[in-house]
Amino acid sequence: MNGFPILSLITFLPVVGMIIILFLKKEQANLIKYTTLVVTAVQLVFSIILLMNFDYSAAGVFEQGSFQFIDKFRWIEIKDISWLGTVKVDYFLGVDGLSVPMVLLTSLICLIATISSWNIPHSIKGYFALFLLLDCGMMGVFVALDFFLFYIFWELMLLPMYFLIGIWGGPRKEYAAIKFFLYTLLGSIFILLVMIGLYFSAHETLADGSKVFTFNLLALMDSANYTSDGILSPFNPGNLRFIAYIGLFIGFAIKIPMFPFHTWLPDAHVEAPTPISVILAGVLLKLGTYGILRISFPIFPEITRELAWYIALFGMINIIYGALVALAQKDFKKLIAYSSVSHMGYVLLGMASLSATGVNGAILQMFNHGTITAMLFLIVGVLYDRSHTRGLNDFGGLANQMPVYTGFVTVAFFAALGLPSLSGFISEALVFVGAFGSEEIRTLTIISTLGILLGAAYMLWTLQRIFFGKLNEKWNQLTDIDTREYIMFIPLTIIIIFLGVYPSAMLDIMNSSVNALVEFVSTGLSNVQLSGF
Repeated sequence: MNGFPILSLITFLPVVGMIIILFLKKEQANLIKYTTLVVTAVQLVFSIILLMNFDYSAAGVFEQGSFQFIDKFRWIEIKDISWLGTVKVDYFLGVDGLSVPMVLLTSLICLIATISSWNIPHSIKGYFALFLLLDCGMMGVFVALDFFLFYIFWELMLLPMYFLIGIWGGPRKEYAAIKFFLYTLLGSIFILLVMIGLYFSAHETLADGSKVFTFNLLALMDSANYTSDGILSPFNPGNLRFIAYIGLFIGFAIKIPMFPFHTWLPDAHVEAPTPISVILAGVLLKLGTYGILRISFPIFPEITRELAWYIALFGMINIIYGALVALAQKDFKKLIAYSSVSHMGYVLLGMASLSATGVNGAILQMFNHGTITAMLFLIVGVLYDRSHTRGLNDFGGLANQMPVYTGFVTVAFFAALGLPSLSGFISEALVFVGAFGSEEIRTLTIISTLGILLGAAYMLWTLQRIFFGKLNEKWNQLTDIDTREYIMFIPLTIIIIFLGVYPSAMLDIMNSSVNALVEFVSTGLSNVQLSGF
């Protein structure tokens, strides 16, 4: 793989597919669908090749050698005669143990979502073109190592998701799309301001020995590159780094979504078509926690240590609040949406532990939640396509009418509530072990375990209301799942069971990079005098 631009290929292959689709006639619906299917399938194949060639032992935080499959060249260069000097932006891609699982997850979910999109009723050409553009944006975020490039990919996702909800969504689609757009745009403004502040605070040394301002994330992680008078320099005695951290954290927290920035999510999920709900829950929510781990933690390690308790507090609130609200829902899709709020709280709690066990658990939870919640939203979509209702009290006894469907539902539900031998259990267990090991957040961790009980309550109650008891005669004509739906469910079911039995298949990928990140956050900038805490 040496010298082969596999990351560029994985990232921009969807754009090639989108361009092909734009040249096709709108009447060629099947050709458009199969073009998207081939593109996402090839993208998944290259992601698996990436995984097979990944060196598990490589570790580090801001050393370029710790990142693999590097693809780097000068993208933008402006020689300014003023104090700015040379303004440069690099096309800089690379992956480590944090990003490889997310690349694989994105490829898998996009392929599953493509299959789920087969029955989109109208404007098929526009739908699949926007779908592939969204795919490119998500993948780019996980592989970009230049902050400017990262931000471009981050913003690139906003437009296609807005239209995918606003055009192909449910009765309140315009409201949900605008709410999603405004919340995400607000977070993007915070990220942009911090990015500019960091740019003017750090330098990168070029091959000729000259120093230039930089967006290079690896350079921004190294305190040796900061000047003492930089606005966000760790050696500046002011509180601007603290303010920048909060702004950056809010920008990422909106995407998670973290309480109290979560209110856009249920509306977006309920109104979005099923494939977009799958992508939204399976991939988009992970972008926020990934951004915190990739950018906030290593660039602001001293503030991360100071605010770890508060991160754990919001994680606990997400877990308990999301589960309680899910328990009160009567709409199947909204229940799954609030369960996502709850389960992303486990990711925050594991990250706040600042331990290798907890952070490994958090990243594994990101991957596992992506596969489990994708399956849950597909389950809702299958039932809604047949019955045109999502009311939890409208059903009953479907286990006899749709036994195979009920079997897949049972696997997904028990994985979501954390049953041992399924993937959801091991990631949550690692989160709690890592978080309980930190005395600072131990009390919050103990309270957070109530989320397990509440999760079991709303999942089992939902299973009982829809699938057991006497069959509602209204649904005695419902058919069991078809071949296309088998193709959607079987890969996700295999992954959920496999990682439940053998989680080391994913943990081995992450371990070296996570250990390096945790060590760096625990010791980084330890000699810097802080104020304002």
